[in-house]
Amino acid sequence: MTPSILFPGQVEWSGENPGISLKEDPAGPFTTLASFFRVVLSPHGRGHALVLLQEPQKESAANICLTDNEPLARWLVANYVSHFGAWRNLAGLTHLAYRPLERVVAGGDAISEYSETVTGAGMTVRLDWKGLGAPFCFALSPSDSATGVHHMPSLFVGCAEASVTVNSVRRPGAPIPREIVGQRITTAMLAFSETWLRA
Repeated sequence: MTPSILFPGQVEWSGENPGISLKEDPAGPFTTLASFFRVVLSPHGRGHALVLLQEPQKESAANICLTDNEPLARWLVANYVSHFGAWRNLAGLTHLAYRPLERVVAGGDAISEYSETVTGAGMTVRLDWKGLGAPFCFALSPSDSATGVHHMPSLFVGCAEASVTVNSVRRPGAPIPREIVGQRITTAMLAFSETWLRA
């Protein structure tokens, strides 16, 4: 019988963090980045946050975070999002505008398709993932995690297609291929049952 695994370290937050990163040219910069959080446990309590960069390479009013728990959102951006591969050292995270989230609705069956629709600050943002692959569960060690200091057990679902639509206007670009723990996915994936433990 396989022994149980008890991860060392302190649990910092747990929840969901699906994301979409789009490019018009696979060799070029990302045109849109969206990272959605549904946090069920953290030092700042529960909450939702959508971090959306429509102009990732520059400081812009188009870069915004919609949230129902601003202290949580600021903590996530400072300690996690800013370390994610596609987001690291981006000017778009500088002077990010934090605005109230009014409503969030999940859709789809998470088997063939999934969506999150976030409303707030006069905006409606819809994230869509389609062509979902088989879910897989893994745990990154601190040396392999985005922050370099956390264990990260998680369940991922890759997808073939994804889109970000802001006020009924679809953002340009498409996800590009990537690999994680030997699994071929894209830069748009569902990350469920995700937990970050500081080593």
